Order: sequence, then structure tokens, then C-alpha cells
Amino acid sequence: MTEQAFVWKDQKKLRMGYTTGSCAAAAAKAAARMLFLGEEIRQVSLMTPKGIRLYLDVEDILRMKDKVRCAIRKDAGDDPDVTDQILVYAEVSKTEGKQITLDGGVGVGRITRKGLEQDIGDAAINKVPRAMIREAVEKEKERGGYTGGLSVIISIPDGAELAKKTFNPRLGIEGGLSVLGTTGIVEPMSEKALTDTIFLEMKMLRENGNEYCYLVPGNYGSDFLKEALGYDGNLAVKCSNYIGESIDHAVRLGMKGILLIGHVGKLIKVAAGVMNTHSRQADCRMEVFASHAAMAGADPETVKKIMESITTAEMTELLEKEQLLGQVMDSVMKRIAFYLKHRGGESLRVEAIVFSNENGILGETSGAEELLEIIRAESVKEKRTGEKE
Repeated sequence: MTEQAFVWKDQKKLRMGYTTGSCAAAAAKAAARMLFLGEEIRQVSLMTPKGIRLYLDVEDILRMKDKVRCAIRKDAGDDPDVTDQILVYAEVSKTEGKQITLDGGVGVGRITRKGLEQDIGDAAINKVPRAMIREAVEKEKERGGYTGGLSVIISIPDGAELAKKTFNPRLGIEGGLSVLGTTGIVEPMSEKALTDTIFLEMKMLRENGNEYCYLVPGNYGSDFLKEALGYDGNLAVKCSNYIGESIDHAVRLGMKGILLIGHVGKLIKVAAGVMNTHSRQADCRMEVFASHAAMAGADPETVKKIMESITTAEMTELLEKEQLLGQVMDSVMKRIAFYLKHRGGESLRVEAIVFSNENGILGETSGAEELLEIIRAESVKEKRTGEKE
């Protein structure tokens, strides 16, 4: 990969990588070429949809008369990807007829729910990688003057174990990893990749008949939902810091309501209209608490102490000591409700519950309890439907 395979992010030069889809296509191309040439090759080139040409080493080659299997090692660049350095295999074999068939083998997941690019039961090989694989094999078939059929099997030996660390089980992909990639190239720490995953997870719920869901920024919200509220987390979508984008996704998908449940350290920012709660985007926690404390009658010294606090635990402890916490959270929740309604518009109902580890529920918007029961009822309905099936 050349100089163009770098990106600048947060004043750092980061190396791009290539996707499992590129690995699968390159492995299939190499296997097909060896099948038709009858000789071993150790490097293969692949033009990605992004326009970057890859030169990849071919590993673990197994050649037989009518079948060749080989692997390409995934390189995620500077992206923190659990699939970095895995081997993606392609086995290409001659078959009767003239068709090229493509399927997943060991370690490639299977689709079990509606809403993904492939049908239920199909291998979790997305549309663009499928096209890349077919195109690569078709060209080698023509180049070799072969007119018969071909079978292409993509496998990832470590896929089943690694899939447990991904969103796949939540998305209805079981037994392994997805073969992914729309550009063929991995861009380090891509926000779009994260928001696309959020959209896909919500889309899965919507296409399986759910019109309401929980929205949780992370494990704190998910754990609180299950442990403190006693509700099933299967209807919870993890939104990370992307609260605004997640609300937009819900509107786009025609959801009727979402209930945002999160730790005060994140959701306090929403009271200032901040919809991306990552600290590099904004950190207005002290300002929000201080302004609402002042409106609640806090003296200048208390306001000063809030502004000097580092954690929300310090702030809430201080407000509790001054007997202002309840009043402050009431006004905070009204502002959160205002901004959530503004982002959700007329078509989507958005409510919120804010908690802390020390105090439990600190505040909730006026319709949160009612929406909580609606989603709980939908969860029970989904569970009964699943049991009948």
C-alpha cells in the first residue's frame, strides 16, 4: 500500500488497513489463478472499490488437481480491530455446469434474522465483498480459458471465537464473523463505521416488528436496564456517544419511540443540547450542573465548587449535601426532554432516564415510565413469539 493509504486524525498520521472482504476476494483470486495456471503464486494484487491497489502475500497454500485453497492475512492498519492479523481463506474448486457459487465455510457467520443484506440462512458475506469475489474469480476464469463451473468457499478458522467480541450475535449473525467492507479499505477509528453499526442494529429490531426500543450509550446503561430496572436487554441498542445520530436513525426507520437510559456523566451533556457526548466534542458537565444549581438558589461558593469539580459524582454529592440535587435534576431533565423532542421531531417519541452508580435513578423525563412499560410489553410479546417459533 502506498502513501495514499494513510489518513490524518486528531493530528496523527494513521495507517489504513484492508477489510475481510478484500482478503476474501484476494484469496479467491489467488486460488483461482493457481487452479488454472497449475503453479504456485506467492503474491496477488487487488484493486479495491476505493481505488487503492493492494499487493498481498498469499499464505498456507494447498493445491490439488481440481481444487486450490489459500489464505490472505488481514491487516487492519492502525484501527483497533479484533480481526487484525486473522487468516481469511478461499477454496476454489471446479464443478459441473457453468455457474460460480459462493458460500461461507468454517468461521463465517450465518444470517438468522431479517434486516441484513443477505437472506436468512445465507453466509454473512456482504454485497460488496460478494461482488468483489465474483469479479475476481470471473476474470481468472476467463483468463484461464475455463468454461466450467466453480465453487468458492470463504472460511475464517478463528471466526467463531472472535465473533463473540463483535456485535454479530446481537445482529442475528451466528457461528462466525461477517465478511465486510464497502470500500475494501479500513479507515482507522471510522465514526461512520460505528454509526452504521448502530443503524443496522436498530434496523434489525424494526424489521423484526419492533417499533420501540431502549437506547443505551454503553455497558453502564445496559447493566442498569437489566439489574436495576429488571428489564430484558434484547430491545436495547448501544449508541456509544452518538445520541443524535441514533435518534436520526430511529426517525428514518419509522420507529415510534425510544427510551434513552444512561449514566449522568454522559447524559448531563444532553441538557445543553450536546448530542455527541464524546469528551473531544464537548465537556459541559460542570457548566450544566452549575447553571442549574444557581437557578435552584445555590450560593456563589457552591457554584464555584461545582465548577472546580472533576467528576459528576463530586457534583451530585455536593448538591445532595446542599439539599439541591432533586431540584437541580428536575430542571436538568426538563432541558434534556426539550432537546430530545427537538431532535426526534413530531414522529418519534423520545424519553430519558438518568442514573448514577451512587444514587440510582437521578431523574427521568415526564413520559419515561409510560414508555418503559410499552417497551417492556413489546419485549414480552417478542419473547412469546420466539417461543412459539
